Formats: sequence, structure tokens, C-alpha cells
Amino acid sequence: MVRIKERYLLVNILYPLDTTRRTDSNVPAFVRRHRPTPGDLLPRDLVKGIRQQVSALFGDYGSGAFEGNNLVVKYFSKATSTFILKVKRAHYRLVWAALTTINSLPLSSGNEKSCVFSVVRVSGTIRKVEEAAVHQARQLVLAVRAEEASDTRLPTMLEQPTTLKRPTTARSLRDRKGEIPFMLPSTSCNDDSDELELAERLNSS
Repeated sequence: MVRIKERYLLVNILYPLDTTRRTDSNVPAFVRRHRPTPGDLLPRDLVKGIRQQVSALFGDYGSGAFEGNNLVVKYFSKATSTFILKVKRAHYRLVWAALTTINSLPLSSGNEKSCVFSVVRVSGTIRKVEEAAVHQARQLVLAVRAEEASDTRLPTMLEQPTTLKRPTTARSLRDRKGEIPFMLPSTSCNDDSDELELAERLNSS
């Protein structure tokens, strides 16, 4: 039996800074770029936008490469504007190229949302990208908390490597809705309050 090899891409959705909206200048720019995703942006919108861009860049070859379920959003967090894509190993570079050139996405409401995509991790297993997603979310929480406390140790905290361990409880990182509960490596798997706290703080910034 032939094994189908796949690649998992951890992708950030980055939003341009709104110069017309009054914001707190003390909030780090990278925190504002990682603000929560609007509720009308759905996983199917991501897949649709990526497929359209692949088709525009690579023509019929690109369109045929992603027919059926060859492109799947395994995880999408609107609070941290992060998602994980599963794609066949032979075609993941096409997806990466398409993500690099996208500057807006069509929404289910009929509007378009200006954004850019940053691929931060590629792995052959979903476990590694899950760990990278948790580590990245931890960095954002540290940035928000440090900004509130005017903590001058922020650069040091973000540069320190973090050893992440996969939870040993029966609860997986992915729940039934496909969302990865927001967790710090040292917290309990039942503590999901930080993700909501992060979303509220970024929305108010």
C-alpha cells in the first residue's frame, strides 16, 4: 500500500494597520497586525481564495492539482488569526507561492478583506505545527501583558526558546470544532480563558 505523504503549513493572517482609526501608540505594531480575524471570514473562504490564486498563477496545472480534498484547513483560530493547511507534499510549494502573492480575500458576505499571509512553519506532521502555533500564541500573550505592565524585558522573553510538550491528557489540541484551545505550555488543558482575553485586548487596541 502506497503511503500518501502530506505537508502541513502554519500560516498567519496579517492585517495592514488602519491609519484612519485612532489606536494606542504604545501597543506594539506587530500585535495590531495580528489582531483577531472578522467573524465573516470562514475556512471555506480561505480555501476558495487560495485555489483561485493557484489557478491564476499556474493555470490548468494548478487547478487540477487541488481538485477534491487536496487542500484542507485543519485548524482556524480567529482569535489569533492563525490557520493550518494540509496539502499533498508534491504541491505544497504551489500553495506557498499562492499565499505569498495574495493581498485580499473574498468574504461570504460579498465583501473583500485586505490581508497578507505569512507561512511560519512547514512540517510533515501536524504535531509540529500545533506546537509552533501554541508557541506563537504564547508570544502574543506575553507581548500584550508586557505592554500593559510596561515590561522592558519583552525582547528577552520573546527571544528565549521555549520547550513545548504535547499534552498528556486525553484531550487533543483540536476539539470537535477544529479549534485548538489556546494554552500556555505550563497551564492546564482545561484553561481556555487566555484566548478570549487576547481577543478582547487586541480588539480594544
